[in-house]
Amino acid sequence: MNILVIGSGGREHTICWKLAKSPLVDKVICAPGNAGIALDFECQNIGVEDFDKLANCAISNNCELTVVGPEVPLCGGITDYFYDKGLKVFGPTKAAAELEGSKTFAKNFMNKYNIPTAQSADFSNQKDAEEYIKQQFANCAKGVVVKADGLAAGKGVFVTSEESVALSAVADCFKGSFGQAGYNVLIEELLIGEEVSILALCDGKSIQALASSQDHKRLEDGDLGPNTGGMGAYSPAPVADDELMRIVQKEVLDNFLLGIQKENLDFKGIIYAGIMVTETGIKVLEFNVRFGDPETQAVLMRMKSDLCDAMLKTAEGKLSEVKLEWLDETAVCVVMASGGYPQSYKKGYAISGLKEAEKNGAVVFHAGTKLSGKDIVNIGGRVLGVTAKGADINSAIEKVYSAVNEITWEDVFYRKDIAYKALDRLKNKKEK
Repeated sequence: MNILVIGSGGREHTICWKLAKSPLVDKVICAPGNAGIALDFECQNIGVEDFDKLANCAISNNCELTVVGPEVPLCGGITDYFYDKGLKVFGPTKAAAELEGSKTFAKNFMNKYNIPTAQSADFSNQKDAEEYIKQQFANCAKGVVVKADGLAAGKGVFVTSEESVALSAVADCFKGSFGQAGYNVLIEELLIGEEVSILALCDGKSIQALASSQDHKRLEDGDLGPNTGGMGAYSPAPVADDELMRIVQKEVLDNFLLGIQKENLDFKGIIYAGIMVTETGIKVLEFNVRFGDPETQAVLMRMKSDLCDAMLKTAEGKLSEVKLEWLDETAVCVVMASGGYPQSYKKGYAISGLKEAEKNGAVVFHAGTKLSGKDIVNIGGRVLGVTAKGADINSAIEKVYSAVNEITWEDVFYRKDIAYKALDRLKNKKEK
């Protein structure tokens, strides 16, 4: 069968790579793709919001399934559009995608269906939001999280223990720094704990968790600096032991499934739950309605099962027939970014060492790249997701950074401590 993958990032490159390993797949087409995807797959230069051209691409290439990678087309209703054309899609409808498209919608959904989450309030008026923040700090709050309500490419979230920073974040939202996404803000209590990312397949009738992972959202080593779209990830996450996964299934995934059924939301795709593990239990930080990036790189590197079969059965409402299996190995992904990210950065620098990086078994997944003459150059903030697996976390870390050290371009930046929390947790476990 032929499959169309929509998107141009590292997540989509990973999905194409994994789908191509399936005996069910004859051809993978990506639109628009990037320089790395184009090395192995056919790419069509079609924007992710051009639904008509994308649908025609799927039809003309006899694609039996379309996999939608990014949140923007999902929130824009691409699944509904494709359904009207009689096309099979892996991805929720526009109404269901509001779980990511609006943080307020998601928060109300969580509260209604008893999904544990942080206390919060939402505001469409800057003055009211500022007064709420002042009140929280006057009541000795540990801090707050300010979130632009809509889609902000992972950049509209401010975590702070300082009142002045929180007030500045609110001002940024309402002055239009995040476009329409910031004209409504959600202000949450600051949760203290360790994060874990749980992805799950859902077809509206059943839900099945994938292997756990942990993202590193902060820009700098030691989890310092501003939030980004993600600077690296690893799978599995030691914090997500069997007992925690049992709790996640009962309190989050089962209640999520009940909620979409009660609300008549057509959800055939992936649900991402960002979870904080606190001293008093788990709390859901956010829902995404697509694969996370860079979690996908680490998780799919460990997937033993056939991704195509799992996606196809999910789209057909037959997820109950799927049994997911995982390699015992650990996988680590390190994001290599343009200097200056997540703010302004320079583009067009030639990247070297890509082939050398893969000689030890690592895989370089491309995100913000394009072909310029004979060179592959950076055109985005997050440029590459170098990923490797090993028998344990130490060997995976050693292998991935060995590969990273082969790659360079002017002003390249990456964290040097991806997966350090896993090392700390495993060390503490041995000491006990």
